[in-house]
Amino acid sequence: MHCTRKVNDNLIWVGADDRRLACFEGVYGVPDGVSYNSYLLLDEKTVLFDTVDKAVFEVFFENVAHALGGRKLDYLVISHMEPDHAATIEGLLLRYPEARILCNVKAKGMLSQFFLTDYSDRIDLVKEGDVFSAGTHELSFFMAPMVHWPEVMMTYDRTGKTLFSADAFGTFGALNGRLFADEADFFTENLGEARRYYTNIVGKYGPQVQAALKKAAALDIAVVCPLHGFVWRKDFGSYLEKYQLWSTYTPEENSVMLAYASVYGHTENAANILAAMLCERGVKVRMYDTSVTPASYIVSDAFRCSHLVFAATTYNNGVFVTMENLLHDIAAHNLQNRKVAVIENGSWAPASGKLMRELIAPMKNIEFLADNITLKSALAAGQEGALAALADLIAADIGAGA
Repeated sequence: MHCTRKVNDNLIWVGADDRRLACFEGVYGVPDGVSYNSYLLLDEKTVLFDTVDKAVFEVFFENVAHALGGRKLDYLVISHMEPDHAATIEGLLLRYPEARILCNVKAKGMLSQFFLTDYSDRIDLVKEGDVFSAGTHELSFFMAPMVHWPEVMMTYDRTGKTLFSADAFGTFGALNGRLFADEADFFTENLGEARRYYTNIVGKYGPQVQAALKKAAALDIAVVCPLHGFVWRKDFGSYLEKYQLWSTYTPEENSVMLAYASVYGHTENAANILAAMLCERGVKVRMYDTSVTPASYIVSDAFRCSHLVFAATTYNNGVFVTMENLLHDIAAHNLQNRKVAVIENGSWAPASGKLMRELIAPMKNIEFLADNITLKSALAAGQEGALAALADLIAADIGAGA
C-alpha cells in the first residue's frame, strides 16, 4: 500500500524509510534508520527525481504508481548514481518503458557500469545551465562534482523555487511520517545526525561543497529537497549556517573533544582527571572511549569542537588500534583548523604520543598546544600538575577565542 506526501500541489514525495539497515554504506551505524527520498513532479510532463535503494523497492514502486494516478512517467532525472539512490533505476525503466533519462555525461558512464542494459537511446544529456521545460515548471541543472561523487548534479525548479540538492543537506534517520524539518524539533533532536551525516559522508569535500553553495546562493530558493532526511520549506538559513561552518572546517563551538584509548583504565583515569579540571574551568567537554563509541560519532564532534585531546596507550610498539583507526579516519575526512593536545602511556617504551602526532600533523592548520604528557603505566605522583597546566592552557586559549 502506498505511503506518499505532498511537498506542494505539483510535487509529491514518493520515497521510503529503511529502519532495518544496520550500517549505512557498511560503515556508519544508523540506529534511527535512514530515508531514501524520491520526488515526482506532475506537470504537462511527469518528472521523477531519482530512485531509491533496493531495500525499499516495493513501497517505492507502489508510491510512484499511486502518485502518477494512471499517467505515464515521462522523465527520470538522475542526480547521483550511488546505489542507495540508483539501484532501482533498472526496475523503474522496465515498468515505464517510455520514460526518458535526464542526466549528465558522467552519470551516463556510470549507468553502463552498474547495469548491463544499454540505455543510450533513452538518455537526454544535460550540462551546466541547461533548461528543461516540463510545462509550467522550468528546470535548470548545475553540476556539484565531488559532493560527494564526481557525477553529482543538482536541479533547480524555477517555477516552484525548489532545489533538488542530491546528497547535500541530508541527514541520517527515518522520517517517521514527518516530511518537513519544521515538523520535527530539528535543531534539538536531529542536528546531531545531520552533522554526523555531513562530516562522515561529505566532510572530506569542503571546497567542493563551498563551490556548490556559491552556485546555490544565486538562486531564489523556497524549498530544498535532499535525497536523505527532511525537506526544508522554512528556516533553511539556520541549517545553511551549519553547512558554511562544516564546509570551511570552522568549529561550531569553543569546546574540547577528548577521545581516549585505554586497556586497563590508567589512560582513562588521566583523561577523566583532565576532563574534570577542564569542566572546573568552565570548559565544555565531549568525551569518548574509542573502544566503545563508533568513530563516526567522534569524527562528528571533532568537526564540532575547537580543541581536540587524544589520549592513548602504546600497543605493539604503536598506537592502540582503536585510536589509530580514529586518527586515520579524522585525517581522511580532511579536518583542519584545530588545536590539539596529546597524552601517551606506555609501561616500558611509550611511543604512542609521537606516533599520534605524526598522524595528526599533516592535517592543515593544526596547532599542538603543548608537549606530550607521558604516563608510564599509571599517573605518577605530581603529574596532576601537568594535567592542571594543560587544563589552564586550554581554558585560557578557549577564553581568548571566545
